[in-house]
Amino acid sequence: MLKGKVAVVTGSTSGIGLGIAQALAAKGADVMLNGFGEPAEIEKLRAGIAETHKVRAAYNGADLSKPAETRGLIEATIAQFGRLDILVNNAGIQFVSPVEDFPEEKWEQVLSINLSAAFYAIKYALPGMKARNWGRIINIASAHGLVASINKSAYVAAKHGILGLTKVVGLETAETGITANAICPGWVLTPLVQKQIDAIAARKGISNEEASRELLSEKQPSKQFVTPEQLGELVLFLCSDAASNLRGTSLSMDGGWTAQ
Repeated sequence: MLKGKVAVVTGSTSGIGLGIAQALAAKGADVMLNGFGEPAEIEKLRAGIAETHKVRAAYNGADLSKPAETRGLIEATIAQFGRLDILVNNAGIQFVSPVEDFPEEKWEQVLSINLSAAFYAIKYALPGMKARNWGRIINIASAHGLVASINKSAYVAAKHGILGLTKVVGLETAETGITANAICPGWVLTPLVQKQIDAIAARKGISNEEASRELLSEKQPSKQFVTPEQLGELVLFLCSDAASNLRGTSLSMDGGWTAQ
């Protein structure tokens, strides 16, 4: 389905991003990984994707809090693979604090990685996509792009901003073969979320299963985690011809969170 296409997935050394990168590679796309982690582990992931799916896979450690490095990621991908067709802006960080206590440097960091990096990646990916009149820009937002939670001002602001950015890019490319859309996941069972579950279980002396249900029950009516694999399948749909007239929209996969 995607043989000959090249994808960049930011924040793809674990969790949601890794699931998306694997889904794209499984359909034949060459992939550029990006994110932080132990070099040996990242190389194992990269080599595994390349070998399992018989595609080209590379890694770029750009720090997306720095615009110049975000631009460098896009330029390096084009230099190495010759093109860039699919851009998945997934990288994100979280910091939790009441507004009046929110550290200024943390506000700037969350906004730069969760929102500004997506803008810069899109800015530098678009010219090549326009030249070929084909592209898929997929922004991983959040249920928090649609609703809010206390103590998450920077994250909620950034994710709301991602949806606005998606709409603008969707409109600006509406008469081209390029689409821009966003996905809004609810709770996803990633290594970071697993740590929260472990902490609840340890603090309350309950099982991990009970801790999971407690975490989910506050927000997610299905009481089931969204999986990286499910999100990967949704990304594949957005890359398909069937989704060619989905433009500037957001798709929720949140177990009913934002239906409440």
